[in-house]
Amino acid sequence: MHDILVLQGDPVSFLLNQYSFIVFSILLIIAAGFIVLRNKSKWKGYLAFGMIVLALIFAWALYHPRQTLLMNDAKLVKEMIGAGTPVVLEFQSPY
Repeated sequence: MHDILVLQGDPVSFLLNQYSFIVFSILLIIAAGFIVLRNKSKWKGYLAFGMIVLALIFAWALYHPRQTLLMNDAKLVKEMIGAGTPVVLEFQSPY
């Protein structure tokens, strides 16, 4: 059975909560663009701006949450805990 996410309250705060990294990355890219590229930049300015954008894309790809193979198998996860296998548990909330 699939969980249905019920949107309660302000949709703007919901979007900021769920997509905060993307929103703040876009704001950072805009600010970096104004700062780095404001004075008829040479290739160094474009290189710096490109590195900022690539770093943010890399950070998002590295840290965004993903589903794992054990996500729907709580019994197997319980068996792994305390059995000598390192287990990282991540609890997520839609709020």
